[in-house]
Amino acid sequence: MVNKIYQECDSILVLEEGQPLFEEKLKGFLNNGKKIMGRLDGTLTVDGELNPAKVGKALGLEVSEGLEVPSLVAPRPPKLCEGCPHADTYRALNEAMAEYTKGRVFADIGCYTLGALPPYNAINTTVDMGASITMAKGASEAGFQPAVAVIGDSTFTHSGMTGLLDCVVDNVPITIIILDNSITAMTGSQKSNATGRIESICEGIGVAKEHIRVITPLKKFHEENVNVLKEEIAYQGVSVVIPRRECLVWLNKKRKEEKQKQK
Repeated sequence: MVNKIYQECDSILVLEEGQPLFEEKLKGFLNNGKKIMGRLDGTLTVDGELNPAKVGKALGLEVSEGLEVPSLVAPRPPKLCEGCPHADTYRALNEAMAEYTKGRVFADIGCYTLGALPPYNAINTTVDMGASITMAKGASEAGFQPAVAVIGDSTFTHSGMTGLLDCVVDNVPITIIILDNSITAMTGSQKSNATGRIESICEGIGVAKEHIRVITPLKKFHEENVNVLKEEIAYQGVSVVIPRRECLVWLNKKRKEEKQKQK
C-alpha cells in the first residue's frame, strides 16, 4: 500500500501527531528520490499539536494561525457523556466542598478530567498519572486543608497506589476519591486491573476500613453521597471514597454484545 501511494504521487506529506516516527520509517523504507515532507524537514513544526492552520500551511495554502472557524460549525466543547457517573460524583463533591475556599481538589488524567470544565468546575489541577494524590498530600502537609484527590480506578492501580502508601505512612489528612467505572474508559474500554480490588488494596496499604466508603453516584443518592463526602473530608486522617457505577458507554456496548450472542 505504501509503495502504491509512493508510485502514484510526486511527493509525500506525513501528518503525524507527536514525534515523527512514521516519517522516519518512510524515509528509510522508500528513499527513492521523491520528497517526503513532515516534521523532520520543517514543513510542519517539530513541537505542538496539529491544527487546520498548520496543515494548511504544509499544503501551501495562505492561512494564519488565527484561522477563523466558519459560522456553520457549531461550537462543541468537550464534556462528560450524558448520564456519566462522574457527573453525579462532581455534583456531590461541589456541594460537599462549598464551605471551603477554591483550589483544593487535585485531579488526575482520564475522562473525569472534564470535570474541570463547566458546568462542574469541580477540579483544579491535572499534571500526570498519579499526581492527584501526591499533590493533595503536599498541599495538606503545607497546611492547605482539607485537600482532596480525584483519581480513576485504572489510574489508581497504574500509578496511584504508591501515593496512597505515602499518605498512610505519614498519616496525612487527605480524602482520595477513586472513581470506579469498572473500565479504562478514556482509551477504549480496556479491562481495569482495579475491578473488584479497590477496597482490599486500600485496606492492605493501611487505610482504616471504616474510612473506605463506597457510594453510588446517582441523583437519588445525592444527599447521602454529600454527607459521606463531608464526613470523610472532615476526618483528620487518610480516607478513601469510592463512587462506583459502570461507564455508560461500556455498559451499552456490553449489552449489545450480549444481545448478539443470544441471537
